[in-house]
Amino acid sequence: MSRLTLLAPLAGWSAPLDEIPDAVLAQKMLGDGTVIDPTGHVLFAPCDGEVISIAPTRHAIALRATNGAEILMHVGIDTVGLGGKGFELHVVPNAKVRAGDKLLSFDLEFLAREAKSLMTPLIVTNGEQFEIVARHVDREVAVGDALLEIAPVASAGAKAIPDSGGSETARIRVVHEHGIHARPAALVASYARGVNTELEIQAHGRNANPRSAVALMSLGIRGGDEFTVVATGADAVKAIAGLRQLINGLEHPAPAQSASQPPRHAVANGPIDRSRLRGVIASRGLAIGRAFFLREAEIVVAEAGSGLAHESGELDRARSEVRDRLQQLASTSTATAREIITAHLEFVDDWELVAAARRAIARGKSAAFAWRRAVRDSAEVLKGLGDPRIAERVDDLLDLERQVLIALLGQTPAAQVEIPDRAIVLAEDLKPSQFVSLDIHKLAGICLATGGPTSHVAILAAAVGVPTLVAAGAAILDIADDTQLILDAEQGVLRVTPEPVELATAERAIAARRQRLAAERSVAQSPCRTADGQRVEVFANLGSLAEAQAAVAQGAEGCGLLRTEFLFLDREQAPDEREQLRRYQEIAEALGGRPLIIRTLDIGGDKPIAYLPLPAEDNPALGLRGVRTSLWQPQLLRVQLRALLQVQPSGQCRVLLPMITDVAEIRTVRSVIAEVARELGIATLPQLGAMIETPASAVIADQIAREVDFLSIGTNDLTQYTLAMDRGHAELAARIDGLHPAVLRLIAMAAEAGSRHGKVVAVCGGLASDPVAVPVLLGLGVSELSVVPSIVPSLKHLIGQLTLDSCRALAQRAMAQDSSEAVRSLLTESSHELKVAL
Repeated sequence: MSRLTLLAPLAGWSAPLDEIPDAVLAQKMLGDGTVIDPTGHVLFAPCDGEVISIAPTRHAIALRATNGAEILMHVGIDTVGLGGKGFELHVVPNAKVRAGDKLLSFDLEFLAREAKSLMTPLIVTNGEQFEIVARHVDREVAVGDALLEIAPVASAGAKAIPDSGGSETARIRVVHEHGIHARPAALVASYARGVNTELEIQAHGRNANPRSAVALMSLGIRGGDEFTVVATGADAVKAIAGLRQLINGLEHPAPAQSASQPPRHAVANGPIDRSRLRGVIASRGLAIGRAFFLREAEIVVAEAGSGLAHESGELDRARSEVRDRLQQLASTSTATAREIITAHLEFVDDWELVAAARRAIARGKSAAFAWRRAVRDSAEVLKGLGDPRIAERVDDLLDLERQVLIALLGQTPAAQVEIPDRAIVLAEDLKPSQFVSLDIHKLAGICLATGGPTSHVAILAAAVGVPTLVAAGAAILDIADDTQLILDAEQGVLRVTPEPVELATAERAIAARRQRLAAERSVAQSPCRTADGQRVEVFANLGSLAEAQAAVAQGAEGCGLLRTEFLFLDREQAPDEREQLRRYQEIAEALGGRPLIIRTLDIGGDKPIAYLPLPAEDNPALGLRGVRTSLWQPQLLRVQLRALLQVQPSGQCRVLLPMITDVAEIRTVRSVIAEVARELGIATLPQLGAMIETPASAVIADQIAREVDFLSIGTNDLTQYTLAMDRGHAELAARIDGLHPAVLRLIAMAAEAGSRHGKVVAVCGGLASDPVAVPVLLGLGVSELSVVPSIVPSLKHLIGQLTLDSCRALAQRAMAQDSSEAVRSLLTESSHELKVAL
């Protein structure tokens, strides 16, 4: 590396970087440099080098100079929003250029009208390797005039290259509909850190170390893209196989409206009707309340540090405080919130974020300044990818930035923001940590100027039933505090200062909804029976202590499925016996003596674990899954059984075995239970159940029922295996329906087998939570349903209106149909016969 003079790429007036009207750039969070207010309309190369990046919207270009310096030129401020209009490229990525070559042209008059500012920064982005030693600013410059002189940092040495060992390369296609966004990236990062192999992922001409979720997201890998993985080390083949399995098993979320789609008022040609502002629905519902504007002041940080040792220690302390708080929060959160918190935990220890902050600290910056710069740099990269779903994850990064800065300042984050009763919170945007600080009991609704329907705040709001609109536009920022509002998140409208007739109509709609919910709640805490007196137990599927507490409040009569994977995922090693017992006991106590059915560890397939690398499999869904994995790793099973056998009171816990396909598996586990019980001095063994999740287990349900105390039908896997359709396949998702006649006939076989042997038959899969399917399931002989907690009251209310005879007749007609569509049509038409609304 050598000293280099950067020439003015534009004609205009040069100025210090801190004069640019953009806080991120002015605070040098992308790097140091200068800015030009242009009078010309052509951007030229400031030095010899190679084009390493061109923004999809053509407003920014990055070069790598011959000495290794990376130079970013960004024409105007907020010009990414122009979508490329007004720009013309003269180069392509990877092109070699000489100083003075044309890079791009732009319409100066158009940008002057449409952009926030024409000021164009020139920034050295790899400042850990180069420093600016001379500046020629505060003067008029012509193209080619000397602008900056840069030199290599004396302490910047070459990065050590690890011993390569064996190397393997593979191509992997991302079938996940939305590509590698935050949660998939967090999973991949966790996996990469857990293997004894160096991994590199290459996509779109760029590469990243997958140990960094941020670096991985910056590759812009979308659904359907292929990427290359290079693995180096003795276990290279195994590491690639595990990564492929993980990528193929990523969950496919349901399609949602794009966050980039503006609200309808924003694209109208006429003036905005400020009494009726349109937004994008993120969480449905209707609310009446008063405006409460939530503002968040920017945290001011000092740039200069107090020495390498002090600032490094402070960064570690703050990250540790935030990590501990998030882990504590995750342990008591719902599954939805826990998933989001897990992504934040990945960012706290993100390899690239921490490394970037440490480099800045080494250059004399404070820990706060270094952390903010590292986060903002990564956020800018993600926003520049042009993918709305990735851009929504920027809020998670900025949320974590603030949490660490608060810890660095020695402050305690507010446990709760004080809001008035029936508050409709208005904000430009809302971060997850802000949402959880709101008093849900006083919160009527949320309306945001920006944001998207798949943001983490939208997910959290939907999980607790708070009506929410996003992307409602800047007009909501002009609404005064305490203004009367109607938030209609069914129609996507915020009504400002509504007329009395509108308020009365909304009040009636809310009252009708409350009346229906009250009717459901009135039966929620009573044992569930059909209209003709037949007992049907309504249990809840659980994945945490918080969900157990919520389920009891909703009227759940027990837990029909405790997913114990929550204890094993997102960690470096398996939980020990003591930790498992403590967590199971907490949930048992929360249930207040109600039955607790604990499913043994169900990993493999779509739930891999980083510290338990599974053998390479061409089809993981047909390999080591469920009980097969437990029998393959019997020590994991023994520890789990020892923990759950000690839960008190004795007899409350029952054991459920996943993915059973023959009776030998049941007998093997039963013998392990007996052996563990002898070791613990326990005389009474828990009830043992088997999941019916494959056509094989349904067909031999008669044999299985003789070996167990109860059967539980997992309709999700039973449906995909019966129909030979991957439930995660985007193209097939609409066709995968548990009401397919073939699936219904298998459920009938299992229910008949259970009845013949006097065993309870439950359904714990997604079909149990579908009100349309419930009459059919009861008619097939199911006497226990395990559902998502929030739907318990409505299902109990529904079941109370049904008779078994009518359900049996309906089930027979359903099995005679020729498709799932025909079944659903039949159920819709038959709802009046049942005298219920399905």
